[in-house]
Amino acid sequence: MEAVAVIVALMFAVFVALGVIAVVRSVRAVKRGVDRTVTQARRTVEDTRLKAKQYVQPGAPGEVAELRLSLRTSMRATQEALRVAAPDDPSLSEALALFKRLSAHGQEIDADLKRLEAEPDKARVAGSLPELRERVERVTHGADSLRWAAQDRARQFADDDLAVLSEQIRMEAGALRHWTTEEEPQATPTAAGSGARTPGTATGVGTEGAAAPGAEPERPAITARDAWRQPGYSWQKTRRPESTT
Repeated sequence: MEAVAVIVALMFAVFVALGVIAVVRSVRAVKRGVDRTVTQARRTVEDTRLKAKQYVQPGAPGEVAELRLSLRTSMRATQEALRVAAPDDPSLSEALALFKRLSAHGQEIDADLKRLEAEPDKARVAGSLPELRERVERVTHGADSLRWAAQDRARQFADDDLAVLSEQIRMEAGALRHWTTEEEPQATPTAAGSGARTPGTATGVGTEGAAAPGAEPERPAITARDAWRQPGYSWQKTRRPESTT
């Protein structure tokens, strides 16, 4: 009895531990989802504010908003392109490392632009814009170059794979169309009046319908496949058997 009680206690403890682990994982997953939603919402609000400020406020304040929006858009697009392509292409690991370093510069420039956005001295804002504009252009150019290179690489791989697939389909189509038909041997004509007869014929009986004893009947070169055993595809409708009534 004591052994049974120990086993029951251990099983209960294991079940409790598994339940706690499941709850903790669920809470963490929900927290990550909430964090992503909040981050996305803040990003959308910030982008909307910058777009509005770009068109509403002319001069230096509007240009600052335009630079921030351009920087954020380029960096976000490159990050997403590399994130999607990296799992299928290990060669992009170096590009990811370079983009990580570039992101540090981009975040620094965005912070400088954000401080400049709150600067009340318009003369200072106008004087700082040329240098910040040049830095933004360098960062966005680097981000765009990485993104375009990753996209071109993925497109080239897709084109190469499609070319190989097309060649394989062409060869398979040719193989499926390659069949031979057995031609019946033709009798050798004999000289007129010789009285010789072709093998397998009898006097007064034509060659039609005469077959050698034990010979197998002629089979068609291509036999039809069983329609009920053909493989189906997701875009095909299920064929129903015909009614026997």
